[in-house]
Amino acid sequence: MKLTTDSLAAHLAQPLRNAYLVSGDEPLLVAEAADAVRACARESGFSERETHFIERGANWDAVTAAASNLSLFAARRIIEIRLASGKPGVAGGAALVKLAQLKDPDFLVLITAPRLDRDAQSANWVKAIESAGAWVQIWPVEVQRLVAWLQARCRRLRLKVDDEALELLAERTEGNLLAAHQELEKLRLLFPETPVTVANVLASVADSARYDVAQLGEAALAGDTARALHVLAGLRAEGVEPTLVLWAINKAVHDLWHAQAAPAGGTPQRSWQRQSAALAQGLRRARHVPFDRATLRAERADRMIKGRLAGDAWDELALLTAEFCTRPLLPLPRSSSNRYR
Repeated sequence: MKLTTDSLAAHLAQPLRNAYLVSGDEPLLVAEAADAVRACARESGFSERETHFIERGANWDAVTAAASNLSLFAARRIIEIRLASGKPGVAGGAALVKLAQLKDPDFLVLITAPRLDRDAQSANWVKAIESAGAWVQIWPVEVQRLVAWLQARCRRLRLKVDDEALELLAERTEGNLLAAHQELEKLRLLFPETPVTVANVLASVADSARYDVAQLGEAALAGDTARALHVLAGLRAEGVEPTLVLWAINKAVHDLWHAQAAPAGGTPQRSWQRQSAALAQGLRRARHVPFDRATLRAERADRMIKGRLAGDAWDELALLTAEFCTRPLLPLPRSSSNRYR
């Protein structure tokens, strides 16, 4: 039987099977799925657990012997095997097949492993577990689903976070669900009863830093090139994540774009109250701001941060900041395309 993280809860409401395999490259989700199996097993009377950490070249005799050893008090036991890779070798594969085929209702086998490649998925031991028990495949959370994943986490934690704050969290923790979960746990402790806003998230992330990304956004909005580049250098020196810095500059670009496109006298919906003065200054120079070039710079910086484009992301962020302040330092590479044309 194959399961996903979504179908595991419904499956565990039924009688447990003899063997479970949980595999994937998302440590948080793998750990939570394994925890769910353990919790259900404890409720079913499995009061003992024996754990084996398997590295390359490990001796499997102790693992196979565990299945034949009777508990001192005849208790129901979980035999847990944590594989360092999805290829346990010939001896390991044979031992896992033997464990998967155990018919003793007092033993439950739980195996955790990294993501299994195509060859590993067709191995006899995987097929044996899939036949006698269940295989929970953990898949990465796609970028477009990350905000929804965070929303679901917030509901479980009874934490109220506004949409913009979730977008910020998704941006700065992309590809690291464990970091995202830790940020939410931290916010729950800091703001147990009040809704969490972008300002709260920024304060939580910045901690005691001398500079914060909100200051960078304000300086960039106002067109204060010297101040913006000074804050940017401070953020870099303090080890602030470039993803968070890029988010702040992008926010300033988007705020000014929407503000200058709004009807006369209208209030930009996405502006922060503390940025109102900077936004007013930005509106006075909005007609000179090269929004298309700033967007292309932002795209280049994002690709550099993610390792998809050669170059120093911090240098590109400095060029982006100057570009948005209408003080271009270098021309865009010819390979860059204009998304607005």
